[in-house]
Amino acid sequence: MSIFRIVPSNIKDICLIISSFSIFYLLSHPLTSPIPSTTSLITVVQPPPTTTTVRHLLFSIASSSKSYTNRKPYLRLWYKPNVTNALVFLDRPVTASADDSDLPPVIISDDTSRFPYTFPKGLRSAIRVARIVKEAVESVTESVTGLNGVDEIRWYVFGDDDTVFFTENLARVLNKYDCDKWWYIGSRSESYDQNMQHSFNMAFGGGGFAVSRSLARVLARVLDSCLMRYPHVYGSDSRVYSCLAELGVELTTEPGFHQVDVRGDLFGILAAHPLSPLLSLHHFDIIDPIFPGLTKLESVKHLFKAVNHDPPRILQQAVCYDSSKSITVSVSWGYVVQVFEGNQLLPTLIRVQKTFTSWRRRETFFSKLHMFDMRDYSKDPCKSPDLFFFEGIAPEEKMSHTFYNRKKSMNCSRSDGIRNLIGIKVFSRKIDADTQQMSSPRRECCKILQPYNETMVIALRRCETDELIAMDP
Repeated sequence: MSIFRIVPSNIKDICLIISSFSIFYLLSHPLTSPIPSTTSLITVVQPPPTTTTVRHLLFSIASSSKSYTNRKPYLRLWYKPNVTNALVFLDRPVTASADDSDLPPVIISDDTSRFPYTFPKGLRSAIRVARIVKEAVESVTESVTGLNGVDEIRWYVFGDDDTVFFTENLARVLNKYDCDKWWYIGSRSESYDQNMQHSFNMAFGGGGFAVSRSLARVLARVLDSCLMRYPHVYGSDSRVYSCLAELGVELTTEPGFHQVDVRGDLFGILAAHPLSPLLSLHHFDIIDPIFPGLTKLESVKHLFKAVNHDPPRILQQAVCYDSSKSITVSVSWGYVVQVFEGNQLLPTLIRVQKTFTSWRRRETFFSKLHMFDMRDYSKDPCKSPDLFFFEGIAPEEKMSHTFYNRKKSMNCSRSDGIRNLIGIKVFSRKIDADTQQMSSPRRECCKILQPYNETMVIALRRCETDELIAMDP
């Protein structure tokens, strides 16, 4: 007979004691060579972020065999071979001219007869133009001849053949956004009536819009199915918007895109441009020439003399005061300087003067409404400011002198400080794309240099931290 009697409960207690000692030992004596984790075995090196430049954009331009020849001069204003990536989409081939080497490559759009179109008195070409989104993405996939660095395309930009893009400004604005996320960026029409008819959440195609590459690839895959569901909408931009809405994407508004759904004199809109950089202008064949004494095309070319030197500054509005002579001056850089009698408050001057007429020739209550603050523009020249339009520029590496000449002499009662003025010279430093001015813009201040008689000299500069743009008491 055994001396010890072992029962199951004793065995259980012994096992618990041994386990406790084992755990205590392991905790107090860790392994000298721990097993490496997965993250320590694999080092992921993220490439440094690079700035979005013009070469990262692909411009896809909707044109036609009927309009292309007349619209070539507008394309030449902003397209630069070997710098700008752009494609022109036509409905049928056209005879190329000898001087077309400075224009983008041409692609003939696919047949769209299988898609329905039912909008009364509309144009079936809207389907073809909408499918440019799909064809542009496919052109990058297939590496169409004439494009540079297709692997680096980050943004697809769409516009009409009479859309004038300000490409460097657009690249700088798009640099704020991640091209690998879904972005649909553009702007509404200036016309309340047009937005009400089509959509307040749609980017109008004539003003241009941008789609990030990640979104464009998905949109290209599903677009044809969307076109079958929207035969009843009017334009190409409505079709693209409808498909993006089905994908769950909303419009991100950048006010520098301009559809220009107005007629007549665009002066009021250009002279009070928002702080956002100018990205596009449209409908130059419909509006009046933007500079007096020049044709429509000559006017746009003239504007580009300033654009080419300091793109972010174009049309930026600064207001300064001469309290000693009770004069207010509004500078819209590269375009016009307005000189007012008396103290004109800044909130008044940044409102758009209604120098234009409505998009609809037959005005209604809604067609008279627009999407910005407006003020009346007197047809009596003696009740309006004296205007000095951009004449030329003397560029330097980091600054410039722009010159503005009086539009015409008027037999109006003016103080000597205004009546004697013949010209205005404006000094400014180039706006650096990397400065805070691009991410969180603030209106610049300016100073009228004393004394002046026939020529007023104005210096643009950054405002001090607590400086107000107002006339000194």
